[in-house]
Amino acid sequence: MRDILIAGAVALILSLVGTPLAIRIFARRGYGQNIREEGPSGHHDKRGTPTMGGTVFVVAAILGFSAAHLATLSPPTVSAVLVLFLMAGLGAVGFLDDFIKIYKQRSLGLRSGAKALGQLIVGAVFAVLVVRFPNGYGVTPAVPRLSFLRDFGPASIGIVLFTIWVLILIVGFSNAVNLTDGLDGLASGATCLVLVAYVLIGNWQLRNSCTNMLGQGCYWVRDPLDLAVVAAAVLGALLGFLWWNAPPAKIFMGDTGSLALGGVLAGLAVTTRTQLLLIILAGLCVMITLSVIIQVGFFKMTGRRVFRMAPLQHHFELSGWAETTIVVRFWLISALCVAVGLGVFYVEWMPNA
Repeated sequence: MRDILIAGAVALILSLVGTPLAIRIFARRGYGQNIREEGPSGHHDKRGTPTMGGTVFVVAAILGFSAAHLATLSPPTVSAVLVLFLMAGLGAVGFLDDFIKIYKQRSLGLRSGAKALGQLIVGAVFAVLVVRFPNGYGVTPAVPRLSFLRDFGPASIGIVLFTIWVLILIVGFSNAVNLTDGLDGLASGATCLVLVAYVLIGNWQLRNSCTNMLGQGCYWVRDPLDLAVVAAAVLGALLGFLWWNAPPAKIFMGDTGSLALGGVLAGLAVTTRTQLLLIILAGLCVMITLSVIIQVGFFKMTGRRVFRMAPLQHHFELSGWAETTIVVRFWLISALCVAVGLGVFYVEWMPNA
């Protein structure tokens, strides 16, 4: 528990202090946000707001995690390092995308194919490595099986299908957070709530680990405590960033932050064996992504639109809702999704208690 508190506190302080410094540096260098012309008219006032703020909380999270291990003189675990690698790798892809937008002064950065290729390369490395490195009990960070509240199914799905499935999770959720990041503080606040869930899940799995006490209902998770430390470090860093990203935002996370956050959520889901549970926990991001799929699919089939604009948050903007109203109400929806997900997770364990 001390590791979790140290990681979260250090990351929070670094992000709180580092974000205004980044705002000044990025503003001085002209690293401002470009706004789509077809977007809501109110967004044009945000043109020039510093972006790439995700670099701050990614670095703060890694430093917070490192500080926790230095303070406790404990080595980092493979599971945690792999999740941090996934976060940093996808953050690097997003950083390149953001930098091209700024350098060429346009709202589009990397070509979609190049961006997807970067995500796939980082995700494939993670997927291959995550099924290796068994501990003294033979438990690896993940196994080639599907999972909901724990691994299920009679047998392995095979490394090839597992890799494809993990890539779907990584690309899907990194893009889902990216689509959610359309209003000030929306993606950062919603992701904070999901990270709280993973701090609790990691701590619960530690207390009921099969490596500590073999019994009915225990969890075969390799490094539950360190995964909770990762979630706490990213949570603390993101809360510090949210202080400056809340409406009206002084800085945006950019693709650097949104891809990194989607990566860390997918990585935590794979390593805590809660892959399908993430769909419930991050239900807001899933709904927003579905709104885009529905809008595009329906338009291609009929030439008509279901929503005034997609993603979903912009539909409500064009319907006359104030930005802060949308953000707060969507945070509430995210909180409900997290509460349902945690309730399902706990209820599954209760009959075995």
